[in-house]
Amino acid sequence: MDMRTRINDAIKQAMKDKAATRLSTLRLVNAAIKDQDIAARMQDGDDGVGDAEVLAILSKMTKQRQESARAYEEGGRLDLAEREREEIEIIAEFLPRQLSEQEAEDAVREAVARTDAETIRDMGKVMADLKAQYGGQMDFGKVGAKVKLLLSGK
Repeated sequence: MDMRTRINDAIKQAMKDKAATRLSTLRLVNAAIKDQDIAARMQDGDDGVGDAEVLAILSKMTKQRQESARAYEEGGRLDLAEREREEIEIIAEFLPRQLSEQEAEDAVREAVARTDAETIRDMGKVMADLKAQYGGQMDFGKVGAKVKLLLSGK
């Protein structure tokens, strides 16, 4: 079952269950996907985004909510921070399992070996390989630092 279908089924179930927070979060996800569909159609004339793009949208939404929760905590708004965390949990249901720290390091080493990367100039090849292999399974911001460290020889 593709991601879109899973999300739409979850929306229908949330309506039946009268789960307001879940429903509103899933509707936000659906709206973000439709926005990307429109942008893709305008650019390429495609039918819309596929599962890989949906995973990227979900990852981005999760990261945004993590940053918001941190900001709310710093501002003393614990109620809003908790709501952001609830939304993160709902969105995370549709993301693949995140790699552990050790698994991410192993994946970086394998990608460097697969792409025959030797210098920092090869970082783009390594990152592209990682995104193709592990899309949605790791935080590429953190992984980029690991790749850079490995390729710089330190």
